[in-house]
Amino acid sequence: MIALSLAEIAEVVGGQTYDIPDPSVQVTGSVVRDSREVEPGSLFVAFVGERADGHDYAEAVVAAGAAAVLGSRPVGVPAIVVPDVQKALGALARHVVRRLGATLVGLTGSAGKTSTKDLIAQVLRHKAPTVFTPGSLNNEIGLPLTALSATEETRFLVLEMGARGIGHIRYLTELTPPKVGLVLNVGTAHIGEFGGREQIAQAKGELVESLPEDGTAILNADDPLVRAMASRTKAKVVLFGESDEADVRAENVRLTDSGQPSFVLHTPSGCSDVTMRLYGEHHVSNALAAAAVAHELGMSAEEIATALSEAGSLSRWRMEVTERPDGVTVVNDAYNANPESMRAALRALAAMGKGRRTWAVLGKMAELGDEALAEHDAVGRLAVRLNVGKLVAVGGREASWLQLGAYNEGSWGEESVHVSDAQAAVDLLRSELRPGDVVLVKASRSVGLESVAEALLAGGTEGEVAAR
Repeated sequence: MIALSLAEIAEVVGGQTYDIPDPSVQVTGSVVRDSREVEPGSLFVAFVGERADGHDYAEAVVAAGAAAVLGSRPVGVPAIVVPDVQKALGALARHVVRRLGATLVGLTGSAGKTSTKDLIAQVLRHKAPTVFTPGSLNNEIGLPLTALSATEETRFLVLEMGARGIGHIRYLTELTPPKVGLVLNVGTAHIGEFGGREQIAQAKGELVESLPEDGTAILNADDPLVRAMASRTKAKVVLFGESDEADVRAENVRLTDSGQPSFVLHTPSGCSDVTMRLYGEHHVSNALAAAAVAHELGMSAEEIATALSEAGSLSRWRMEVTERPDGVTVVNDAYNANPESMRAALRALAAMGKGRRTWAVLGKMAELGDEALAEHDAVGRLAVRLNVGKLVAVGGREASWLQLGAYNEGSWGEESVHVSDAQAAVDLLRSELRPGDVVLVKASRSVGLESVAEALLAGGTEGEVAAR
């Protein structure tokens, strides 16, 4: 964080100081909520959670070098006390962002946010110092913590913005007002909470509504609900996608033998060839979105293409591809799942598995509401249409819908199997995998199927996978 004294922070957040002998002491380290991340000069933010109370760690974090605690009650060590810690954290982030000379890039969408955010950050790093959201910390706590990690040297601040309802993104943009706003897509992720795709579009569009007149809205030309957001912003609009009307588009898209996308990147200032290190054709759209942001911020087509070709995966369990010594390839895409990302992952598996036997180890997609049965059934059917070698559906009711969809799609569906939990999936795979097979593992985060991928790579014994 940019250096601020405890007195300045107290004024910004409207807090009372307690047990602070010298209010001029500065916070020169990071702002953290995890006591294990404290370093000399840190500000420790004490939240009261369901399982732990951050205030209980106050003495330990100050002993470890924290300058003070930001909390909701005095703790016997230097502290700034506020009525609402979350609001105080947001106010501090808003203050710091206003003092920065950085350009803020905000992005949202139903699928691909984290992968695209990682691509944008890796491309912009080629131009200037860049800070970006770690993992998927895209909510009212994670976003301000990311913003507070920026320093005077930061020139680009890339912030992923998530939403579970109307008004969430508007709140995040008030904390960290973006100059560039990117909307990737409007899908069915969290549709059970929103009530419909139109409501999701309403929420995602809050990002472009927040942009200033001299800002830029970057919109997916291939998604009608996203493209329609052009009418909701006073900023300049730039389109990306496969449409001929897109300002940034790809031509001659193909997949390498290993399933990595290659294409010609077209921008308003020129063209250049890209061959990505990531897996799956769905990354072409993510790359175009990142290219549109980078081009708008002054990078040439050649610079962007070079950066995209070098970029890798920065976030865990998102199409992590690992080959075992016996030639079995494990694709760990188990961080999360929705219908759009499931379809993309299955297509990537089919491309990677040409000439090889493929396995799709799939579990529940959460928060689909009334659409859950139809969407799980459709994913099972798609696995058949893509000629995936075998579907292993893991879990309860939703897994049974996946398996039933595959079975009802045709005779191949007899190659599908429903197992009760992660350990059962591991036992099955260990007994049937052959050298050269490709295994995709994917489900919503709550299912915890990353344990299947990790067990296959560890080669351990039965009982090592935690029950879910």
